[in-house]
Amino acid sequence: MTTLVLAFALMQATPDALSEQAIELASAGSVEEAVGLWRKAVQMAPAHFPSLFNLGFTAVRQGQDEEAAQWLRRAAAANPKDFNTAYLLGTALARQNQTEEALRVWRTALALQPENRKLMQVMSVEYSKGRYFADAARMAEAALRLAPEEMPLYFLAMKARQDAGQFDEAHALARRALGRFPESARANFEVGFHLHKMGRWDEAMPYFEKAITLDGVYEEPHYFRGDVLLRQEDPAQAEAEFRKALERRAEYTVARLALARALMAQGKLEGAAEELREAAHRDEGNPQPHLLLSQVLFRMGKTEEAKAAKEVSQRLRTAKPELLNVPQPRPFPNR
Repeated sequence: MTTLVLAFALMQATPDALSEQAIELASAGSVEEAVGLWRKAVQMAPAHFPSLFNLGFTAVRQGQDEEAAQWLRRAAAANPKDFNTAYLLGTALARQNQTEEALRVWRTALALQPENRKLMQVMSVEYSKGRYFADAARMAEAALRLAPEEMPLYFLAMKARQDAGQFDEAHALARRALGRFPESARANFEVGFHLHKMGRWDEAMPYFEKAITLDGVYEEPHYFRGDVLLRQEDPAQAEAEFRKALERRAEYTVARLALARALMAQGKLEGAAEELREAAHRDEGNPQPHLLLSQVLFRMGKTEEAKAAKEVSQRLRTAKPELLNVPQPRPFPNR
């Protein structure tokens, strides 16, 4: 009898009433029952925005992104001015690697809340993911103008400028960050990094040293300091710096390759080969350790082993050419 009364009540309920009851059920943890009521409301009124939105929101929370996108598209059509709908729809699309469509939806969301820094940061990352580096930089810097006290925004904008090949602009951002945060290890490192990239190695060194002083577990300043020392023909000191970098991050392939070069410069070929084998083991898909290992083995007179290592390098390079190619920027398509 109770079931019949409930069924009759549901038949008489309006979409708004069903949605309100569903919200109460969801809040109490009865999500499946809530979804059933929202679906019932949508059957009664296909453009019922609260039910469409909550079906999409629930699917996003459950990781059902394809289904979420379907509900949220309908919700956006029912209420084009709702920011949360557009934000969540973009999220569901981005998680399905539908980068361009996600960004178009987020552009709509940003037009509704033009000063939403969180969305700007998300969009900057997604623009970079699609290699739309100029747009990534523009978005990061828009967020930075709104919150110049937020240190991560400087680094987000810096990375986008670097990816776009705009190194002068990235260096200027690094200087701005250091001016505002002089005791930041990352800010000091970034200035040193850009000086290093410009070949101004002596000028870069104090910034690497300051970064090391400020953060004892920061591996990158050790690597770049070692690189300068190796360029200055001090392989023994360079070796020490590369080892410090690897103590802090054992998976740092670039540092291990550099360590092998420092050992080669000192005639420590066995040690170099050992480090390269370790790099190949830790970074299995990377052709570079095998290529350098082939050179070391050839110098050691191990011709057949050198040949085998070179063949592995060529095979990996063919399988993953992106590992050796710098991603090229591209403009965001108008449509």
